Amino acid sequence: MMARLGECTMVLNEIPFELDPEALLRRLRMDAEGPYAAEMLEVARAVAAAARPKALYEVAYIEARSEERVTIDGVIFTSRVLRANLSAVDRVFPYIATCGTEMDAVPIPGQDYMAEYCRDAVKEMALAAARNYLVKHVRDRFGLKRVASMNPGSGDLQIWPIQQQKELFALLGDVEGQIGVRLTPSCLMHPNKTISGLFYPTEVDFVTCRLCHREACQNRRAAFDQRLWDEKVRATEGRCASAPGEA
Repeated sequence: MMARLGECTMVLNEIPFELDPEALLRRLRMDAEGPYAAEMLEVARAVAAAARPKALYEVAYIEARSEERVTIDGVIFTSRVLRANLSAVDRVFPYIATCGTEMDAVPIPGQDYMAEYCRDAVKEMALAAARNYLVKHVRDRFGLKRVASMNPGSGDLQIWPIQQQKELFALLGDVEGQIGVRLTPSCLMHPNKTISGLFYPTEVDFVTCRLCHREACQNRRAAFDQRLWDEKVRATEGRCASAPGEA
């Protein structure tokens, strides 16, 4: 089901999700015949039965650009890489996708850390389902062949600071009331398996991971790309240094 909350804001709150036991055991690094596999699958099925992944997005338009800023529907975002990636774009899709709050209410035996880890793995899978559903929905609804995404706090600090979550949430309105996601004072999101960002049409794939130096990241989707770093980060730093005083 898609609920329209405003002229350009949509909520997707009936996203299908089905637990894949084999994929879960791979995430948990467990053998199907291992001593804990049956117990963890029982926990996972109970958690997955409560899953209600959701997504919220908005159709927004770029109003102004400077060397390291871009204004979207009156909200200013500061990121040289974001500004560069949106240089030929007029319409963007700010979004939040989440595993939902419901799985946290499923009772887990006290101090059972393995069961909690299993719950987190199911939540990650539900988040992946929500994001994949959202990407397909945006592409199909707006006739886009390909979209890329940037996410506050993903990649090195200077790529797009996590503090810009505040601006993104301001752009999207009452996020907690719509899909249950709240922003903490440290700019993290709850539920913990939630992702936020901007989709934009592109002819070239872009993954923020390619600009991230953190090698030991369990959520890494692509290897660091030195050529892309030089193009997106060093090049923009040089342009900004040569144009002091610009906002």
